[in-house]
Amino acid sequence: MFIGTNNPMLTQERQSIPKELKTDIRKGDCLEVLKDFPDNFFDLIVTSPPYADSRTNTYGGIKPEKYVEWFLPRSEKFLRVLKPTGTFILNIKERVVNSERHTYVIELILNLKRQGWIWSEEFVWHKKNCHPGKWPNRFRDAWERCLQFNKTKTFHMYQENVMVPMGDWAKTRLKQLGKNDIIRFNSQSGSGFGKNIANWIGREKAYPSNVLHLATETGNKNHSATFPKALPEWFIKLFTKKDDWVLDPFMGAGTTCEAAYQLHRNSVGIDIVSDYVKMAREKVPSVDYFIAEKRGVYGKNNKKGNNRVYRAEYTKVS
Repeated sequence: MFIGTNNPMLTQERQSIPKELKTDIRKGDCLEVLKDFPDNFFDLIVTSPPYADSRTNTYGGIKPEKYVEWFLPRSEKFLRVLKPTGTFILNIKERVVNSERHTYVIELILNLKRQGWIWSEEFVWHKKNCHPGKWPNRFRDAWERCLQFNKTKTFHMYQENVMVPMGDWAKTRLKQLGKNDIIRFNSQSGSGFGKNIANWIGREKAYPSNVLHLATETGNKNHSATFPKALPEWFIKLFTKKDDWVLDPFMGAGTTCEAAYQLHRNSVGIDIVSDYVKMAREKVPSVDYFIAEKRGVYGKNNKKGNNRVYRAEYTKVS
C-alpha cells in the first residue's frame, strides 16, 4: 500500500508484518533440556555458569578439580545447537585455592579447543564500581573473563552496534595534525603496528576495545550471582540481529532473557532452581507480538530507485 503526500516527488510505503517474539524459560539441567532442540538452532549462547566451589546453597558447588569434567558434556550440547555462524560467550573467573589461583579455567579453555571450539577472543569485564578490599597476599578481584568461542572462523558480528562516542580527546587530538598523522605511521617500537590519525576526522563514534567497563549493580536482589543486564545486552547487540535466537543455559534470574526480549530477540533460558525459573518467567512473557513496520520517506524518484530504502521499526501489539 502506498500513501501519497502533498509533494509529488515524495512517496511513502508502509508494510506491517506481525512478528512473534518468544521467550522459553525451562527448569532442568541444560544437559538434558537441550536434547529437545535441533542442531544449529541458536545464534548466540551467553552465560555465566556456577563457578567452582561457589553458590553451594543453590547449585551444590562444583570442585575445581572436577569442573572441566562437569562442564564438557554440557559444552558438547552447546556445540551441537549453536549455528556455524553463531558465538558462545562464557563469563567465568578462576577462584583462589590454598592461596593460589586454580588453573581450572585455563584447563577448560584447552579442553574446549580439543572438543572442537575455536577460542576467538577474550573480553574483560571490568567491574568499575567494585568496592576496595584485600587479602594478605592479593587484592580484590575487579574483573572477570568473558571468553568468546566459535564453531568456525566465519561468524556473524555486528561491530557498528556497539560503537562508542569518540570522547573529548578527539576535539584536541584532531585539532592540529602533524605530518605523521596524515599517513599510516608505523610504531617506532618496531611492533609492526601503525595508525593514520587523520582517518578519524569527522567521526562521532569509534569501535570499542575488548575491555567492558560495567558496574556490578543490578536491580535483582534475590539471586546470589547475577551479572548486570548491560553485560549480555552488549554481546547480544554485537553478535545477533533482531529475531535471532539467544540461549542462556545457566540463566539464574533470567537477566539474559530479559535483555534479549528488550532487544527483540527470541531466547531460551534454563536453570535447575525452581525459584529462579519462576523469577525469570515473571520478567518477560513467553510469547509476545510486535508489528515490524517497514517504512521510508523518500527523496528523488529517479531511475536508480532510491525510493526503496527501508528502516525497520517495532511496535508492540497490545
